[in-house]
Amino acid sequence: MVQTAAYDSDNIFAKILRGEIPNATVYEDDDVLSFMDAFPQTDGHTLVIPKDARATNFLEIDPEALGTLIKATQKVATAVNAALAPDGI
Repeated sequence: MVQTAAYDSDNIFAKILRGEIPNATVYEDDDVLSFMDAFPQTDGHTLVIPKDARATNFLEIDPEALGTLIKATQKVATAVNAALAPDGI
């Protein structure tokens, strides 16, 4: 994978955000969408993605947007932990 690749607006996450690919939503607000992984590595494998970022990696996302993303990730992880008591988060 090349870290300097241009953002592809037809990537799978963009398609999920546009509603072109169905998902099992776990949490959603104005800034993030969280959903179950279609090919989970373990029970409760959940993804949390920013709705507005047009980036290919964390280095390209505004720090404030990353703060919002990690807060939502913590909220989802807390719920997954309570529901499934996984070995790790």
